[in-house]
Formats: sequence, C-alpha cells, structure tokens
Amino acid sequence: MSNRVLIFDTTLRDGEQALAASLTVKEKLQIALALERLGVDVMEVGFPVSSPGDFHSVQTIAKTIKNSRVCALSRALEKDIDAAAQALSVAEQFRIHTFISTSTIHVESKLKRTFDDVLDMAVGAVKYARRFTDDVEFSCEDAGRTPIDNLCRMVEAAIKAGARTINIPDTVGYTVPSEFGGIIQTLFNRVPNIDQAVISVHCHDDLGLSVANSIAAVEMGARQIECTINGIGERAGNCSLEEIAMILATRKGLLDLDTGINAKEIHRTSSLVSQLCNMPIQANKAIVGTNAFSHSSGIHQDGMLKAKNTYEIMTPESIGLNRNNLNMTSRSGRHVIKHRMEEMGYQPGDYDMDSLYEQFLTLADKKGQVFDYDLEALVYMESQAQDDDQYKLQHLMVHSDSTEGVATATVRIAVDGKDFTEAATGNGPVDAAYNAIARATQRQINITNYKLGAKGEGQNALGQVDITAKYNEQMFHGVGLATDVVEASAQALVHVMNLVYRADKVADFKQQIHKERELGGV
Repeated sequence: MSNRVLIFDTTLRDGEQALAASLTVKEKLQIALALERLGVDVMEVGFPVSSPGDFHSVQTIAKTIKNSRVCALSRALEKDIDAAAQALSVAEQFRIHTFISTSTIHVESKLKRTFDDVLDMAVGAVKYARRFTDDVEFSCEDAGRTPIDNLCRMVEAAIKAGARTINIPDTVGYTVPSEFGGIIQTLFNRVPNIDQAVISVHCHDDLGLSVANSIAAVEMGARQIECTINGIGERAGNCSLEEIAMILATRKGLLDLDTGINAKEIHRTSSLVSQLCNMPIQANKAIVGTNAFSHSSGIHQDGMLKAKNTYEIMTPESIGLNRNNLNMTSRSGRHVIKHRMEEMGYQPGDYDMDSLYEQFLTLADKKGQVFDYDLEALVYMESQAQDDDQYKLQHLMVHSDSTEGVATATVRIAVDGKDFTEAATGNGPVDAAYNAIARATQRQINITNYKLGAKGEGQNALGQVDITAKYNEQMFHGVGLATDVVEASAQALVHVMNLVYRADKVADFKQQIHKERELGGV
C-alpha cells in the first residue's frame, strides 16, 4: 500500500457554507490559488446546483487552477451532476463528488426510503457521473452511524459502479478513534473490490476528535483525508488541514506517511482564510495560533535558550512563520520592500509593486516604522479593491466631544466617480462617520456585527475592523485597516457597500432575464 496520503481540501465548500457572510468570487479565487501553492491534491470548491453564484465561482476556479484537481459536490441526482459537470468542464482535470445518506436515521427520517432504494440511487448517480469523468468520488453520508453490513454493501456497489474514491464521513463527529479506525479496518477486510478505490475520510469536530479520527483511519489504510484550513466548517468544524500536515511531517518516523503539502505555505494560507472568512484563530490553536510557538514558563524559556527542541517539536519557520519582523521606514527603497515580500513567500505576480510602494510610503509617514505584517495587510487591502467600486472613501474628519458624548464627522465619498460631501453627528466617532457616509451615499446598511482588532503587535499595530451587515436577506462581510480605528471602520462600511452594490447589479440582471423570458413566452 502506498504511503502517500492525498489531501482533499473542502475549505471552499464545507468551510464556506458555515460562514456568516458568503465569500465573493474574487475571495474564493484568492483562497483557491493559496491552496494550490500549499500543494493540496484536490480542492472541493463548491456545490454548483445550489445557486448561480456558486456555479460561477466553481467555473472561475476550475478555469484558473492548474496544479490541483478541482472538485464539485452533487447530491445523487442527475440535475446536480449535470450542474457540476458543466461548471467543471473548463478545468484541465476535475472530480465529481456525489453523495447520499446511508445511516438508518438518515435513510428513514430524512430520505423516507429503504436502504435498497438508497443503494440503487447511489449506483445510478456514480454511473451517471462517470459519463463526464473517470474521477468520481462517492460519499456515504453519516457513515460513522451506518450499520457496518449496509456500509460494506454500499462501498462495494459504488466501487463496482465506477467510483474511484470512496469517502467514509463521520458527518456528525460521533465516533471515537478506536471505533472509527475499526470501521476502516472492517471495510478493508470485508469489501472484496476495495483495492480498486482510494478510501477517504471526512471527519467533523463535534467532540473534538476529527484529527484523531482521521489519523486512526490512515493507520488502518485510508489514503485520503478531507479537511479545511483552520478546521472551519459546519457546527464545530472539520478536520484541520494544518494539523494533519504537521502530524504526518513531525511523526513520520512513527507513521511513515507523506503528503504533498508545502508546509511553509501553512501560516500564510491560514492567515488569508481567517481574514477573508472573518473567523479569528484562537490563540491556543495548534500549529497556527499566536501562542503555538510562545514559551512563558521560566523553566521552558531556560530550556529553549539551551536547546530549542527541549520544548519545540517543530519550528515556526517550518510553517512559514518568519520571526524576522524587520522594520522599515520611509527611507527604505523598493529593493527592501521586494526583498521582504520574497522573504515572506510572495511572488512578484501576487501584488502590484508600484501600488504597494506608494501605500507603504503613506503608511510609513503615519507610523514612522512599518513591519512585515503591515506589508501583508497592505497587500490584502489592495486585493480587496476592485476597479468597478461604486463607492470610494476620499476624506474623513471626525471631532469628538467626550464630555458631551457627541461626535461630528465629515466625509467625502466618490460615488460612481462624483464626489459628495456630508456631515453628521452620532453617539461616538464611528457612529458619526457611519451616519455621514449614509447621507453621502443615500444608502442605509444594517450592521449586525462590529469587531475591532489589531493587525500586528503592540502599539505599532494597525487597527482592523470587521463588520457583518444584512441587506435583502443576504449577509456581507467588510474589512478595513488603518492607523486610525475610525478610518478603518469607515473603510469596512464602504467595503460592504460595494459588495451590496454588486449584489444589486446581479439581482437586476436576473430580474431582466426573467422579464425577457416572460415576454418571450407571451
């Protein structure tokens, strides 16, 4: 049996569907490109039949990604498989992933069918998907609670129908490692054609056992692990990709298993997903938490000074976390900026040097010193700007009278290229700025969540504001970064407004198509 474990990333499908606000196509593409650099074997990027937006994002990613196999999800229904095949048809290589529930509680309570009916549907779906590609994956949803006899029957039938990957999900995170490993071992012992497929596992973290269950499974012969960056996903989340990658790398002597993951891309990919998905990483999170490589105890610090491996089983550099936060000033030239970007793993095509340097000089004048994390923040904000932005913040001035509790803000906003200046008061500077922006744009946004944080460390950190807003039953996430938290707040609101504007344009387009169809049918 091969000692190579395939990494199947589902950040953009299982991970994304659990977010408060959906990602834009551009944001999904950013994550997909980061996953490609990370070296994932397969990336599941959406559920095309679910919405026109999901179809478009899957198609866009499939057209762009070259070095990883792009996959889309479908139920065991022909219309779902058709949508997946159509969205993926532009890819150089792709996989269709179809699934159906197999546990008794799902079959009887959710599907209202018999197990034999479900078995027939699964076989039919796999055979239908094989019309479009020979790379078909089949999942037995809720396999962890499926009677083992039924699971063996289903796996054998799906392989016979043409599935080349069989996924065994612990959909509700119910099993413990010895139990889940036993399921995989039983399948290898009892399914006669199991050597004709790769056995995959997809474990959820409801009991905090997703990573442990996945490791138990590969010890029993599974050779694909389905996971997400930072473990994001439904409910308590999925198996964490970075934890799996570093367990297999760090304990290679014990497990003798490899992946194709470029571990030095872990930190950057983790940070990008956290930022775009508006899901902060807990400080004590394994591998990528801010405390993962911190040593507070005096005994630990003493040991580290004598030999790092006394208390560090892997180095921060091994996951791409560069401790060299070299500060730069307005006197630093372009060559210094380019060098620092290369040291952090960025390629010239990842950013526009002219734009980055101009923003760097502006920030350096404000802060005096600029650090590596500031450069990354500037690159991130540049990536969020789009040429078709309807709203652009040109000027913001705020006066706050703390004794009266009243603030006044004046803003100048470019709306479709025309400048509008308005002033407003509010209960504090952020409220005043938001009221002024609403007046200038004549658009009121319902903010459901406001979060203030920092990008960087100490007093030199940039203020970061994340807001979630609801508009026409859709949720939107905006982010702002600036030396001033009020300015960052204003940027975050303008970011959301541009997302809302694009959503309105899409809705208008759909409505126009609907009207044309109605007229055509008269």
